[in-house]
Amino acid sequence: MTDKPAFTEKQYLGREWIPITIRLVLALICFAVYFFTDERENNGDLLAVVGFAIIIISIILGFLLHFRTRVINKSILLDGLWTTRLVKIDLNSIVKAEKGTYSRYLFNNPVYNLHKKGTIRFYTAGNDAVHLTDRDGLVYIIGSQHLNELMRAIQEEMKK
Repeated sequence: MTDKPAFTEKQYLGREWIPITIRLVLALICFAVYFFTDERENNGDLLAVVGFAIIIISIILGFLLHFRTRVINKSILLDGLWTTRLVKIDLNSIVKAEKGTYSRYLFNNPVYNLHKKGTIRFYTAGNDAVHLTDRDGLVYIIGSQHLNELMRAIQEEMKK
């Protein structure tokens, strides 16, 4: 038993390109409307404040950790934000591990430990995921930015 993880990945909430683009477009719209308002209107200043608030929130979300994935000691540890519980998936109970896509949709919300229709989902960004099936038929879908490294680490830990 070693204390050094075979794989570690941190996924942050504010680093996916589609939500960043949406927030920046909203900020640009606020700044454009502010620029074209007349000097007579006092409410136009509120648009500049909202635009700067959107940019500041985007910067803060870029450093906000959603969850961390670690493969260590024949298990996968997933720990999230402050109030979330540590999820430990024992690799001894896994019968099948395969690569796949997270979802067929273009837009996906970040989720942590979402139980839905016989699956448990962990996702922040990207399209790739590892599908793990345990002895009871429960499927764990773990989204990853580094799918090949995660899959390699899982397979190595399962062989031990």
